[in-house]
This record gives sequence, structure tokens and C-alpha cells, in this order.
Amino acid sequence: MNLTELNRIATAMVAPGKGILAADESSGTIKKRFDAIGVESTEQNRRDYREMLFRAKDAMSRYISGVILYDETIWQDAKDGTPLVKLIESSGAIPGIKVDEGTQALPMCPGELVTVGLDKLAERLKTYYERGARFAKWRAVIDIGSGIPSMTAISVNAHALARYAALCQAAQIVPIVEPEVLMDGDHDIDRCYEVTSRVLNKTFQELRVQRVALEGMVLKPNMAVSGKKCAKQASVEEVAEKTIRLLRACVPAAVPGIAFLSGGQSDEEATAHLNAMHKLGPLPWGLTFSYGRALQAAPQKAWSGKAENVAAGQDAFSHRARMNGLASRGEWQSSLEQKAA
Repeated sequence: MNLTELNRIATAMVAPGKGILAADESSGTIKKRFDAIGVESTEQNRRDYREMLFRAKDAMSRYISGVILYDETIWQDAKDGTPLVKLIESSGAIPGIKVDEGTQALPMCPGELVTVGLDKLAERLKTYYERGARFAKWRAVIDIGSGIPSMTAISVNAHALARYAALCQAAQIVPIVEPEVLMDGDHDIDRCYEVTSRVLNKTFQELRVQRVALEGMVLKPNMAVSGKKCAKQASVEEVAEKTIRLLRACVPAAVPGIAFLSGGQSDEEATAHLNAMHKLGPLPWGLTFSYGRALQAAPQKAWSGKAENVAAGQDAFSHRARMNGLASRGEWQSSLEQKAA
């Protein structure tokens, strides 16, 4: 393992003013997104859509540090025969790959899930590295509800995340460690804070047990937010303050960076929250975005599967990428959204 190189890539992934595009939707998830805009989810349409994003030169070169790909996408070529990974590399961004294989029910823990995909992961990582992937992603899902999460669910998911991370580093790939505490539910921000704290502490304990070099990884956590169904939604300032307090308490300074998931927040909420956190610095790690929906909802709608709308889709993507790039420096203002509209 070359830790210097892993650290260089991890640091580049969270470079100031840039963030990570999560374009790793599973076939089922992208179908839901396409259904919403009236587009059939064929392999060609999926490729055309992602090629549109990766060819948005302004967004990709100025605001995107890396792109998380799905297994189908990493092997695809653009219409002109150029591998999609090469389009990403030519923009200056780093190609990455989602390697978990989704979730299954956790035995003896009703309503809880464990992420799977460790079998044969070492071999898969080798082929992904050869194709150009320099980082990977594994998502653990922790739900908040009546009597959950159990310590069992937190422990097994943290253990799997750490095993995945160790396998990645052995393959010279930077692991994005993603323990997501879901924002579904009616819990308040303090309950989210408490659960996320337990999840992060257990995850870092497991990472140390598995001898993962913290300098060669990126953390992708949820923010401390109110559940979607909670009657009292926390303000932008409260989300920022509690999230930073949580991270300072749980995330070692050796970690080069933290790239938040948007987790079902609206485009502007995700941007505003990130921006507000940068007002609370200086921070011991890079702090940026790794958004899927919050970067892609607008371009999907603008594109709507039509070749004549590619430029409009790219403009919408560039706008959201720029807004989040500014937020990752604490330079975003809501008035910039109105100007674009």
C-alpha cells in the first residue's frame, strides 16, 4: 500500500471549491428517476444521460473532483467510442466506483438491514483499478424508528464498512466510508445527532481494528437533520452547528476530508447547510459535498431524454455544481439561485 498516493487522491477528492458527483444509482433507482421525467430506462438512455453530465466541461473541470460510477457505467463507452472513465479523467476529475451490492434483512433484527458485497471484493477491486477507478464507495444504511437502530445493526454495518475499507487500501483504492443514518421518520434533530454519534464512533473503532489508514480515506456521512416527518424542522443554522459539533467530537483530524451525502434534502437545503458549516471554521478536515439527487434532479428535468435538451441539461448541472462549489468555500448566497432562475 502506497499511503502517500492514497492520501494525495483523498485530498484531491475534497479540494476546496470542488465536490464529488454521485452518479452511481442502481438500475432500480435510476429507473425511478427516469420514470419521473417520462424516460425509458434503457442502457443507451442511461449512458446518454451520464455522458451528458460528464461532457459538461465547465462543471466537471471547475467544481467536480470525482465521480462515483455504477458497475454498468464504468464499462460503458460514449457515443463516439471514448470510455466514459476517460471523459471523467480528461476533465481533471477522478473516476470512482460503488462496490457494495445493496442491502438485505439483518437476521434477528426486524426492520434493520446489512450491506452485502464483501465476497470476491478483492478480485473486483483489481479489475476496477485496471479500468481507472481510484476510489470506491460502500454505503451502510441505519434507520431510526421505534427501538431501532439496535447496537447489532450499528456493529455489523460498521464492521463491514471497515473490512471494505481495508480491502480497498490493499488494492491501492481510496475508500469512501458511508454510514448513512436515514432522514426518513419523525425523529427530531437531537435524536439524529445521538444516533449518528453512536454510528460514527463505532465505525472509527472498527476502522482502527481493521488497520485502515485514516489518512487514506474519505468519510461520507449524513448531516444532523430533523426527520422528514418531524413537526419541527431544524433551521439551517442549527443543522450546521450540530453537524459540526458532532463531527468534531467523532471524526479524527487524520481523515483528509468529509463529503456529505444529501440524503433526500432538497437541492437548495443541501447547499445552504454546507455553506453554513463553512462559516463555523476553521475545520480540521476538508468539508464538501458528494451529492446525487441534489446535483442531478435539475439536469434530469431539463434534459427529459431529448437530444435537443442536452445543452439545457448541462446548464442546469453546471449551475448546481457551481452553487455547491461556492458552498464548499462558504461563499454561497441564496440570491445567486434567484439570479439563475
